[in-house]
Amino acid sequence: MPPLSPPSPLSSSSASSPSRSGVDRRVFLSSLLGVAAAAGLSGCAGASAADSRSRGDISAPLSGKVPRGTKLSIASYQGVQELQFKLAGLADLPFTVSDWVNIGAGPDVINAFRAKSLDVGNNAGIPPIQAHFQGFDAKIVAINITRKPNYLFATKPGSDIKDVQDFKGKKLAFSQGQAQGVVLLRALKQAGIAYDDVNLVPLTSNQFLTALQAGQVDIAPLANNQAPAYLKQYGPKGAHTIDTDVVDLLNLLWAPTSVLADRAKAAAVAAYIPRWAKGQIWAYEHPDAWNEEFYVKTQNLTLAQAQSITALANKPLFPPSWDEAVKWEQETADLLAAGGFVKGFKVESLFDRRFEAIAAKSVPAEYQR
Repeated sequence: MPPLSPPSPLSSSSASSPSRSGVDRRVFLSSLLGVAAAAGLSGCAGASAADSRSRGDISAPLSGKVPRGTKLSIASYQGVQELQFKLAGLADLPFTVSDWVNIGAGPDVINAFRAKSLDVGNNAGIPPIQAHFQGFDAKIVAINITRKPNYLFATKPGSDIKDVQDFKGKKLAFSQGQAQGVVLLRALKQAGIAYDDVNLVPLTSNQFLTALQAGQVDIAPLANNQAPAYLKQYGPKGAHTIDTDVVDLLNLLWAPTSVLADRAKAAAVAAYIPRWAKGQIWAYEHPDAWNEEFYVKTQNLTLAQAQSITALANKPLFPPSWDEAVKWEQETADLLAAGGFVKGFKVESLFDRRFEAIAAKSVPAEYQR
């Protein structure tokens, strides 16, 4: 992880406190999704005509062979997928990777899908829900179940907040279209705190650290691998973290329906999934090598910081059945709908079941859950 940047004030439009009655949904749509995505919301009841024309038929069986010349652009945030493939000897793909795209945040992935600059994304469960709300048609093609928390809550410097109950009346960094957002909503629900009892400040996750450092929010959910560097710099100034047992269950691969309707690209996606699964298993089984090659060499963390992160790592679990994932995704969509952030819908439509068993069949039994 690069060194933390010095605090810089966020614009008043992005960091100002919303009303106590909840978040101005229009602020979310503009601040989280960007101009291009916000423009697409005018048709949020359904996909645009261009999207509709590109859907094609995704009911056809998957081809077992990838046609020569097939290309995919694949998300590889901070180079993780590409490095895992290199270290684990999984680079012998039966298709060409036209680009390993350094992109991870859900809103950014959706925009890249719209721009047709990305074919396969790697996200948590909430971005596909957000894409559906925007009227963009995409499907989930692989699932990795997360059993332990990947996020914790960090306080601003000098904070006296001790637990989630202390969140009442505070300014909380909230990203509607990212995993951090649903983790926060689930933590509030678990603590019995109503949305009206907190100030949800609409930000994207890449703004969280700046907002914390500047004291413009009281709390922000951070990924486990972000916390060590933040605490090293701001712990002496009174910043600290609050652990909970709230998890974001799903780590998934997804792709635009237009990609999956292309028989050649769908076959390439099916060929990519086993390698994606095996790459995660390799990193889990080789923590020393992964600490050195990724966290130390590319993220500029100390070995001790890297070890503290991998000690919290989830064991990769690729379920043969997606039923648990569908249930969890429905609960998430319902939670967002209850807050007025999206319209309620049945999430089964987000899953392309043709791909359901591919990941599980490619890994040892101990990783099939």
